[in-house]
Amino acid sequence: MSVAYKDLCLFPDVQLPTGFKMPKLDLYDGHGDPVAHLRGYCSKMRGAGGKDELLMAYFNQSLSGATLEWYTRQDASKWYTWDYLAQAFTRHFQYNIDIAPDRLSLAKIEKKPNESFREYGFKWREQATRVNPPMEEDEMVEYFLQAQEPTYFGHLISPVGKPFIDVVKMDEMVEDGLKSSKIMSYSALNATTQAIQNDIGSLPGQKKNDDVAMVVSGS
Repeated sequence: MSVAYKDLCLFPDVQLPTGFKMPKLDLYDGHGDPVAHLRGYCSKMRGAGGKDELLMAYFNQSLSGATLEWYTRQDASKWYTWDYLAQAFTRHFQYNIDIAPDRLSLAKIEKKPNESFREYGFKWREQATRVNPPMEEDEMVEYFLQAQEPTYFGHLISPVGKPFIDVVKMDEMVEDGLKSSKIMSYSALNATTQAIQNDIGSLPGQKKNDDVAMVVSGS
């Protein structure tokens, strides 16, 4: 494999015009709407005067990771104009649009054990902004609540109608309560109740019912 400049650079003869200052570009890593990235790139490159060769030559400056690898492996001779490059880019990353989240998938995004509730909330909200047609704030809260496990859901009925960030803050309070054992998780409550039922199964029924009721009310 040749590492000569002419072989590594897809557009070796293209030079920035005098006085043009390269803008700071947003990087596309293969996630998100490719068309939205193209719009942002063209907006930032207005100083290039719409010249196709400049737009094509410096498009790699807006890419990272897998998308940059894709760019460097292309046959630039097939890109006669900017439109050819843009269409090839959109076709390759079209799957980001095809698998965009919908309202049903949002209700299935669960919190991972190793992430805080704030991290989870921001991740969920980021996915919600990709839903089409766009969701209103109260609809986001509704679907966010549906995605919660029983322990959190049981403490989050009151936030209905509040801003999304307020719901996240209340979730954090529940999370702190679980860590400090001030709140018993739904699964732990079930396990404790089952253990009591198993351990005192030979005792009179009234005693068993009283002990189980004590666990439920105490939680």
